[in-house]
Amino acid sequence: MSAASILPLSIRGLRYEVRGERLLGPVDVELGAGRRTVVLGPNGAGKSLLLRLMHGLLRPTAGAVEWGATDAAALRRGQAMVFDRAVLLRRSARANVEYALALRGVGGAERRERTGAALERTGLSAIAERSARALSAGEQQRLALARAWALRPEVLLLDEPTGALDPAAARLVEESILEIAADGTTIVMTTHDLALGRRVADDIWFLHKGLLNDRAPAETFFAQPATVEAEAFQRGELTW
Repeated sequence: MSAASILPLSIRGLRYEVRGERLLGPVDVELGAGRRTVVLGPNGAGKSLLLRLMHGLLRPTAGAVEWGATDAAALRRGQAMVFDRAVLLRRSARANVEYALALRGVGGAERRERTGAALERTGLSAIAERSARALSAGEQQRLALARAWALRPEVLLLDEPTGALDPAAARLVEESILEIAADGTTIVMTTHDLALGRRVADDIWFLHKGLLNDRAPAETFFAQPATVEAEAFQRGELTW
């Protein structure tokens, strides 16, 4: 974990537009430490867009994403993001993790120790020397998680981490996510999979047409959705 916390995160009046078309916002929400937040919503609701704005990959049209730390280096160290499809280097699984740590300036002995631990805890130790590009989709996604975990971020952003996987591979990825959370990392994960949200979430942010339509502890959201859109989504009747 980073020495100085980057939390809480405050999102204020966040908007994103392309050629005058509003794709997201305004969104106002806060993120505290130690929670598993699942961003739910139908395809096109703005879930991935929200994560990219939080991570700093996109600049908002209006509003702000305000982390608890303002130092740029602390922000880079304090958060990591895993995409729906793993982006891996043309080298071994082990080398993918070690390279990410080397870029952070982690020394040789510690780099090897952290790499080994991350691969073991994601179930990849036995295939650590295989080419990352030759792994199955599920193994590649777990490798992306191992690489992020080894960096010891305070906040891990996950964009549809099981969306392209078969049920068995998705279950292994889910188990790794829960282990990372149990290790103290704050998780923000997008999905349109209600069952996954039920199993993983402490809190739900429900997006619909680019707006934060409902926000609640997971138990409350699933038992008593606050909006007709959230209720329709849970019944499988809301597609956009």
